[in-house]
Order: sequence, then C-alpha cells, then structure tokens
Amino acid sequence: MVEVGLAEVRDAAERIRGVAHRTPVVTSRTLDARVGASVFLKCENLQRVGAFKFRGAYNAVSRLSPEQLGRGIAAFSSGNHAQAVALAARELGSSAVIVMPEDTPASKLDAVRGYGAEVVFYDRYTGDREALGRQLAADRGLALIPPYEHPDVIAGQGTAALELFEVVPDLDVLVVPVGGGGLIAGSATAAKGLRPAVRVVGVEPEAGDDTRRSLAKGERVTIPVPRTIADGQAASVPGELTFAINRRLVDEIVLVSDDELREGLRFAFDRVKTVLEPSGASGLAALLAKRVEVPAGSKVGVILSGGNVGWARFGELVAPGGAAQG
Repeated sequence: MVEVGLAEVRDAAERIRGVAHRTPVVTSRTLDARVGASVFLKCENLQRVGAFKFRGAYNAVSRLSPEQLGRGIAAFSSGNHAQAVALAARELGSSAVIVMPEDTPASKLDAVRGYGAEVVFYDRYTGDREALGRQLAADRGLALIPPYEHPDVIAGQGTAALELFEVVPDLDVLVVPVGGGGLIAGSATAAKGLRPAVRVVGVEPEAGDDTRRSLAKGERVTIPVPRTIADGQAASVPGELTFAINRRLVDEIVLVSDDELREGLRFAFDRVKTVLEPSGASGLAALLAKRVEVPAGSKVGVILSGGNVGWARFGELVAPGGAAQG
C-alpha cells in the first residue's frame, strides 16, 4: 500500500501554493467560553470551490501526465470533490466528467457545471458510484481521481492541517469531520508528524458512523447509505487506504446528531459570522455538544471543512424545526 507521510503533505503544499487559498484561522471568545479552551477554526469554507476538497483534487490532477490531461478526468462525488476536480481540470487545461447523485444540492450541481464539467447522475441509495466512475473512466479513457482513496488526494487534504499548525504549533487536540476519511487521514498525517502528542478526533453524523464502527472492530465495516443532512459525510464504508492511515493515527471518533449539526450552523452564522454546510459544521457541533473531551485551558484546532450550501437550503436548515435529512 502506498505510504502518505509528512513529506508528501509538504510536497503537496508546494504544489498547490499560489493556486489554492491559504484559508484564515479565526477565533471566538464566546466559543472559548463555552468549550473551556482556546479554539482555532480553520476556515476551509473559504477555500476555492467552498471546501477543502480543492487541495487534494488539484494536487492529484497536477501530477497527471500531459497525455492523461489531454484525455480528460473522471470523478465521482456528492458535490464538493466534483467541484474541486472540475475546477482543477479547468485550471490545468483538461476536461472532467463527474458521476453525481440525483439528489445533489442545486448549488453544488450548478457550480460543477459552471466549471465546465459534464455530469452523469446516479441514485445514491441504489447505485454504486465507484463502479460507475471506474466504468466511465475505462470506457472513455479518462484518468480517475476518487474523492479520498488516493495518496495524492490525501496528501493534498493534509495541507489544511499543515497550515493550521503553522499558525498554532502547540495544538493539544485537532477535530476533523469524517466522510470517506481522506481529510482526517491527511490531517492526522500532518498533525502527528509535526506534534506526535496531539490528540486527533474525528466527527461523524450519527446515521453515518462507518469509520467509528470500523475502528472499533479493527476492520472496514459497511453500513447502509446514511440519511443525514450532512450529505458530504454520507459514506457507507471507509476507504481501504484511508482506513489504514486512520486506524494508526486517529485517537477517537465521536458522533453528532442532525440537530447538533444545525446548532453548529447557527452558532457559526451568529457568532463567527461564517456560513457552513452541515458537514463543514460537524467539528464545531461536536465541541458545542460536549462530544469531545477537552482539557481545561487546552488549545483545540477545528477544521471547518466546507460551506457549499445555497441560501434557501441554509434557511431551511437553521429555521426552527430544521430541514429534512438527505
């Protein structure tokens, strides 16, 4: 199995420099008081395409040969990786075809098409997006860039944590959203490489705890496709590569409910003046709901992984009673 280490994350940081945004790290005294610690929020909702995914996608696409770029790129994604690959392909003079769920939020679908990509739909509850993506790539001769199960993608995602540690090198806890596991695999690689004593905590939605179950069992566990407002975390099984990394480096996985995710969205909007999508708010939600054990006075880093949500959907989510799942 291909290794991903701190050196690969640092190489990725050089590759994306000047192309990906170096996103801000923000704080909130109100949040610090509620958590009982100093909290540092890494705002990947302000990354290009509105999510951390651009880091890994650009790192992976930039390493393709001119011949591969000329043939084009395939990907499968619920939205953010789709946008990231579409933009990376455009930036590097290539083209992209993306397999996406039929129920993808309109804001994400419009963005993917806006970057010039072709979209092929499937039913997330009955279809196998990976199989469809691989068949599409084979049929058309495209280079497949999966959303997390790729060493260059993982290394690229780790650059968000690398930047956070450059701002706050003595973090005690790092809290990271978990979907397929690429962001936390890259983040844990960077974090443990820079500060071995740091505690890395992943956050999953209650309905989508495949990584928590897998780590507890010591092998990959498949669950039904989750029905949750956190569409970016609706994974049913961890990746083989991401699980191998996370099994070694992640200290704990905690869960948050959809209602706790909504509270995270509201707090970010009211107190931090930033808009997040449910998946992007999961780390913050876990802190607010006291799901993460935080020593008093410690320093806690949180990756706010994305903010791709349209105004209408955001209004539904934060309204009293919230919005339906999925």
